[in-house]
Amino acid sequence: MDQTTKQGVVTELISLLTQGNAHVTFEDACADLTPAQWNQHVPEAPYTIWQLVEHVRIAQWDIVEFSLGAEHTSPNWPAGYWPTQTATADEAQWHQTLAQIQTDRQRFIDLLQHPDTDLLALIPHGDGQTILREALLIGDHAAYHTGEIILIRRLLHLW
Repeated sequence: MDQTTKQGVVTELISLLTQGNAHVTFEDACADLTPAQWNQHVPEAPYTIWQLVEHVRIAQWDIVEFSLGAEHTSPNWPAGYWPTQTATADEAQWHQTLAQIQTDRQRFIDLLQHPDTDLLALIPHGDGQTILREALLIGDHAAYHTGEIILIRRLLHLW
C-alpha cells in the first residue's frame, strides 16, 4: 500500500475509533450519568452500564496489547473480559475506566500512525490478524456496546 493510500485508510480508521459518524460516540453514550445510574440493573438485561463500560475497557486493552507485542497474554475468555455480575463502580473507578479507554485508544492510534506500521501485514504472534483487522475490531466492538449502553439508558429513562 502506498503512503497516500495508507494515510487515507488511517484517517478513516481514526474517524471510526473516535467519531460517531452514523451513531452516538461512546463518550456521549456514557456522559452525564451518576453512580446510581451506571450501577443500576435493568430487568432482563444481563449487565449494567458500568459493567458494559468496564468490558469495553478490558477488551480494547487486550486488543491494543496484543497488537503491540508478542509478550502479552490475553485474559481467559469469557470470564476475564467481564466484571462480575454484581460489580459496581464508584465515581473514581468510573472516571479511571473512561480515561483508560481513551488512553488505550490513543496508543492504538499512535500505532496506526507510526510510519513502520503495515496495516495489512500479518501480526507475527497472531493467527491471521492484521493491524487493520484489529482497528476494525476495536471500532465494531465499541459501537456494539455503545448501542447497548444507549438501550439501557432508554430503559432507565435516561436518554
